[in-house]
Amino acid sequence: MTTPAELLRSFARTRASLDGEEVTYWWSGDVYSWAPDEPYQRVFGFEGLNVARLVQDAEAGPDAYQLLTREAAFYLDPVTREILETWQDLPVVHVWNDPANQKWRPFPIPTTELGGQVCFSLEIPLAYPSPLPVAQYPVHSAGDTYKALELFQFFADRSDLAGPAPGVPATMSWTRMSPWLPWMARGQAPGGLTFHCRGRKLGSYTEVPERTRAHIADHRPEFARAPEQWSEPNETSWTYFRKLNPPKQ
Repeated sequence: MTTPAELLRSFARTRASLDGEEVTYWWSGDVYSWAPDEPYQRVFGFEGLNVARLVQDAEAGPDAYQLLTREAAFYLDPVTREILETWQDLPVVHVWNDPANQKWRPFPIPTTELGGQVCFSLEIPLAYPSPLPVAQYPVHSAGDTYKALELFQFFADRSDLAGPAPGVPATMSWTRMSPWLPWMARGQAPGGLTFHCRGRKLGSYTEVPERTRAHIADHRPEFARAPEQWSEPNETSWTYFRKLNPPKQ
């Protein structure tokens, strides 16, 4: 991993597979609230998955890729871990991001040597105009600018990366600091949420817990597969909420 292109290939084998086969990541964790003068509180469990296919981005050159993905995730009762339908008498809007695609070019991915493991770290600060402006969504928008911090870590064995396989086993962690979710109806109340999750690359989609696979099959069965081709724009929890709740004219 001495050049940016080699580093990207190693990360691509960790996050996905160079042969274009579908790769499923599954994760589980919790969501905590924070606000001035209030105690930190675990408000939800959280479980999700991402099904991805990596393809060459031929128009951008030999070291460029498109990661084609869908991701679904579900807010859980923090104690029973059952998928929630309501929270404080409000309907829960789960994560149905289709697509959640990425374009990759060689870039300096931070890595850390951990004995026999390599950790790839991605630190992504976000700040862009919110799909839910306060003027249109006074009850559901934390502000006119969406601001969040996404922190990913992917762990692979160095011995696996030294081999010829197009994809290697991996585990991951993910932390996100974000505003209140739109469906929580907190408006511009100070504070927000911290997501804290960990997961792994599965051997196949069939390794996703049966309860979660059944929920996807009942509601959005297409989320069991990765997209076949590039499309945009990406879906987020905020754009999906806007689709479900278009602004009043």
